[in-house]
Amino acid sequence: MSSVDEDRRHIALLYDRFDAERAAAERELLTAQRASGSSPGERALRETAVRVQTARLGRLRAGGDGLCFGRTDAVDGTRTFVGRLGLLDDDLEPLLIDWRAPAARPFYTATAAHPEGLVRRRHFRTRGRAVLDAHDDVFVHGGDDGSAGSDAALLAALDAPRTGAMRDIVATIQAEQDEIIRLEHTGITVIEGGPGTGKTAVALHRVAYLLYTHPQLARRGVLVLGPHPRFLQYISAVLPSLGETDVVFATPGDLLPGLTTDVEDAPDAARVKGSLAMVEVIAAAVARREEVPGEPIPIELDDVTVEITAEIATAARERARARGLRHNEARPVFATAVLDALAEQAVDRIGAGWLAPREAPELAADLRTDARAELRENRQLHAALDALWPELTPQTLLADLFSSPERLDSAAAALAPADRAALAREDGAAWTVSDVPLLDEAAELLGPPATVRAGAKRAARRAAEGLGYAADVLRLLDVEPADDDEIRAVDLVDADLLAERHEELDHRTIAERAAADREWVYGHVVVDEAQELSDMDWRVLLRRCPTRSFTVVGDLAQRRSVAGARSWAAALERYAPGRWTHRVLTVGYRTPAEIMAVATDVLAAHNPGCTTPEAARSTGVRPWAQRVRPDELVEAVRDEVGGPGSVAVIAPEPFPEVPGATVLTPREAKGLEFDAVLLVEPQRMHPADLYVALTRATQRLGVLHTEPLPAGLHRLAVRV
Repeated sequence: MSSVDEDRRHIALLYDRFDAERAAAERELLTAQRASGSSPGERALRETAVRVQTARLGRLRAGGDGLCFGRTDAVDGTRTFVGRLGLLDDDLEPLLIDWRAPAARPFYTATAAHPEGLVRRRHFRTRGRAVLDAHDDVFVHGGDDGSAGSDAALLAALDAPRTGAMRDIVATIQAEQDEIIRLEHTGITVIEGGPGTGKTAVALHRVAYLLYTHPQLARRGVLVLGPHPRFLQYISAVLPSLGETDVVFATPGDLLPGLTTDVEDAPDAARVKGSLAMVEVIAAAVARREEVPGEPIPIELDDVTVEITAEIATAARERARARGLRHNEARPVFATAVLDALAEQAVDRIGAGWLAPREAPELAADLRTDARAELRENRQLHAALDALWPELTPQTLLADLFSSPERLDSAAAALAPADRAALAREDGAAWTVSDVPLLDEAAELLGPPATVRAGAKRAARRAAEGLGYAADVLRLLDVEPADDDEIRAVDLVDADLLAERHEELDHRTIAERAAADREWVYGHVVVDEAQELSDMDWRVLLRRCPTRSFTVVGDLAQRRSVAGARSWAAALERYAPGRWTHRVLTVGYRTPAEIMAVATDVLAAHNPGCTTPEAARSTGVRPWAQRVRPDELVEAVRDEVGGPGSVAVIAPEPFPEVPGATVLTPREAKGLEFDAVLLVEPQRMHPADLYVALTRATQRLGVLHTEPLPAGLHRLAVRV
């Protein structure tokens, strides 16, 4: 067996190779960016080279720290080094295997019972580029007298202090996690697990694996949806550390471009807004803005006054709706139909009593042309059209709906009176998180306003020109190769991609473009804390990824929202029948056994039948509780903050700032972890919130309270 010093020398060689590849990529990218070319073929090759080298350099820059984290020794003597990316020698032989490659899988899945052809697995503990030490798992006895236990590397990672950002787990992926990460499922994969099972980390590593094995997904980017901005900041470094940068991070309140909100509705309003009944309510709200006048609307022209009657408006509405267009897109059809009818009316009224224009087609045509020209400029007509078929934004539609009892009674007539009352508010534009899917639904029904449609037409023309240019370029480049192994430019780029790269007016990244475009279609979507999403939330997300390529993360036991999922089948089967699969993580890596026992009692009290994960470790430190007087609470909290590592104070409502600690509500703490947690007034927390708050600590937990504790906290050691 080689010594750790030998491994250090080999890893130093890997870094030499890594540095050489990164320097070469930087040179090639710079050369490509500086290249000039006047012909379409030269420009195409330049764009392709820039794209390839930019992607290559991004992967190389992400893999520097902890480049190599493990090694396997096979029975046949083969030694394989496993790391963040793959490296080849000059003869194209592997020096380092990418962790996502099939050859690296035994590193994660081998056990003493099923060694998968290995005699040893070695874990390197690194800091930056330095190898500090190593732990061995020996699968054939007698191979190494000094090997550590199989959990040594994992336990070392679990006991390491938290830094305030999620770390990737690429070096310590466990077998049950690896099975999910590499799952070849093309639909929706649900990863369920209790607190600390690593489900979020597994989901993010699964994305990296999918983009490695299906690189076409990366062309449309990845959407990662999390419960709140602090959580997104916490996980934001994981995918870049794995070499994936085309990622949009968002909360449910961010999914409509131009609107951001974190305001929560009252439970009744959230329940109603999250239900599928709102699809019909919004459709009815749109339909009721396509009106017919109760009384004729006069339109004064130079020679005659014409009227928009109920019959004219009804016929125009039927004509517009028959086209199958969205509301704003159908408005010109309605307007044209009204204008046509008024022009005919003008012809008849101008000629009434002194001529018969219908018997003089040329005269009628002239009158009709004049009337149409005058009607197009008529302000009364424009005002009438705005009243009968207004151009609407989603915000205008819903603000008018929520602030008008009359509109609510009309559009939401199918809802119970109490549910209609839950939707009403004085300020219709006081947007909440639960409003975002409703606004998105409205946007689907309304379509873009005229100014946006005009811009889209210009963009479509440019795209068509670009596609024509691209096709010409590819025809120029598609020559017969001299050698069957020669790579042609046409093999590296297609017309769509080349046209996209050729667009000179938009140099934003994929992530920037996707975040600004409501109709952007993503290659893959990750949904965290998915148990909180309503049926209406799912409609938004499925529009963003109609291929149903999702990784869904959640824990039904932690559901807080009244509109959230009560089962995964109820949430997903209607949208992806037969195209979703469910996997459960059973081992808790974050929360030590002493704290998990307390959390289990709380869960059993409010959600019987739900199970908690099995804790992977014990710290020997018992969580405690102390009762104080209300006037002592703030000072007692500040006195308790201290000790090594990160500290969080979690209170049921906003709490004064505490030096040396992060102060959070349970909702803000979701998905986060800290070395120590101080829980304040748990008796005032919703049971689901209390369960979440209890399971944020990796080492130490204390409780301060001013009133008697809930029965579920009886395991806490009482401090006097």
